[in-house]
Amino acid sequence: MAKEKPDLVYGTLDMLILKSLQHEPRHGLGIADRIQQMSRDILRVEQGSLYPALSRLEAQGWIKAGWGVSENNRKARYYKLTAAGRKQLAAETEHWSRITAGIDFVLSGT
Repeated sequence: MAKEKPDLVYGTLDMLILKSLQHEPRHGLGIADRIQQMSRDILRVEQGSLYPALSRLEAQGWIKAGWGVSENNRKARYYKLTAAGRKQLAAETEHWSRITAGIDFVLSGT
């Protein structure tokens, strides 16, 4: 039996995180939940992947972090999209559309 492949294609996590922050700031668990919700429960982001990605995105200036209080009244680190992050999200979305269109052409045999 074939080994189960990971849910996320390499390099897509950054784009998904940026997309999840497009409309409002979220804490880490909120980001993971939003990605799962937007994917209709197909994609799940593990904490071991999420937090290093958040650190990387913050270092690149695409997101900004600050402390706040979560829904359950706990201190949580919230992340929000920066102007540079919005620009990066647009670029990554356009790149993803091109790549998936090419894959669709190959799979359809046209």
